[in-house]
Amino acid sequence: QVQLVESGGGLVQAGGSLRLSCVASGRNFNTYTMGWFRQAPGKERDFVATITWSGDSTFYADSVKGRFTISRDNAKNMVYLQMSSLKPENTAVYYCAARTPSTTSLRSASGYSYWGQGTQVTVSS
Repeated sequence: QVQLVESGGGLVQAGGSLRLSCVASGRNFNTYTMGWFRQAPGKERDFVATITWSGDSTFYADSVKGRFTISRDNAKNMVYLQMSSLKPENTAVYYCAARTPSTTSLRSASGYSYWGQGTQVTVSS
């Protein structure tokens, strides 16, 4: 069992940056692949980025590649999402998630069993 709590959201102007943090409690954090997803009003929850348990591999949605960076610190039970060159269309609630062994795609929300409560990111134009 893993509990996740996100922080770092807020209001930022287009072109600005934010760093989201997610702290995990529970056992074996360093065995989980971790992901970030986002959900805008009236839309489905979309994949943003994921990082494997070791941090050796990362994957990004095409829309954020080159602007967002996911990272983790297993010693601190933390995962981060550094977001730069933000756009109004990045406005959403951002969720941290932990993936349990699954045959589904790393980009699929259904493969993640544990979720945080989300943090709101609003990008003004």
